[in-house]
Amino acid sequence: MTDPTPAAALRGGVDLSSLRQRANQPPAAPTIPAGADSGPALVFDVTDDTFPQVLELSRTVPVVVDLWAEWCGPCKQLGPILEKVVTEYAGRLVLAKVDVDANPQLAQGFRAQSIPMVVALVAGQPVPLFNGAVPEPQVREVFEQLLQLAGQHGVTGTVPMPSASASGDDAEPAEPAMPPLHQEAFDAIEAGEYPRAAAAYEQALAENPRDADALAGLGQVRLLTRVADADLQAARAAAAASPADIDAQLLVADLDLAGGHVDDAFGRLLDLFAVLPTDERAPVRERLLELFGVVGDADPRVTRARGRLSSLLF
Repeated sequence: MTDPTPAAALRGGVDLSSLRQRANQPPAAPTIPAGADSGPALVFDVTDDTFPQVLELSRTVPVVVDLWAEWCGPCKQLGPILEKVVTEYAGRLVLAKVDVDANPQLAQGFRAQSIPMVVALVAGQPVPLFNGAVPEPQVREVFEQLLQLAGQHGVTGTVPMPSASASGDDAEPAEPAMPPLHQEAFDAIEAGEYPRAAAAYEQALAENPRDADALAGLGQVRLLTRVADADLQAARAAAAASPADIDAQLLVADLDLAGGHVDDAFGRLLDLFAVLPTDERAPVRERLLELFGVVGDADPRVTRARGRLSSLLF
């Protein structure tokens, strides 16, 4: 995980030149979604085609860019934190969300080798922020530093806060409340208190062993806990030096999956499972099943990996 601190000055950590060239062309898609006051929304999706408008917006207000994917468990933990904190800044920041699977040019332009990846745009220039899921207090600290940096470059505007519709018919339905233990786990994750989050999910499963959301959440929290202080380079070196070291291989697989390299993580564990004696396979199988839950059973990569695991078992 990179140090979650904005650069002291604007720097070209990513290459946006090919996408910036689109700014001189008529947009092929609608502009940034508008709020109720006809200004940009505080949180919106951005695509390869609408990115030039985001660059232009960054000359008025700092734009936080969240590069994520549907299959990425840590992305789902970080996304709500980013949205919450950006909204609390009341228009001094906006959040542009980029689905890297649907927008490969943006993913390439930002050099997104792992996700979640969070960068900022200030006056059209990229400012690297951090990679990986970080707790809410660190997000707030980084955003404060980003606003200071933006101020140094004259980017001090705001966007209007979307107002609620006066008509009850136009109001969006409220999202259903989380079950209490799920809410407790979510709040703990936002605070970076992973053991408390795990305990809440475990209690939810004790009360209802078929609670699929709690099972997936527990897997994500355990993954975040394992990789929180891990050094990717050191972990890879240890795994390369000791191919039969199960713990070393498990850690690299965790880091790969947390960084978005799903096939690499599954492939490493399946290769290890294939060469281990039968009586040593249990930890690898358990980790695979947990990571399948993190990614989601509907993902085709999970389907392929499950098929290979079954063939190795029988």
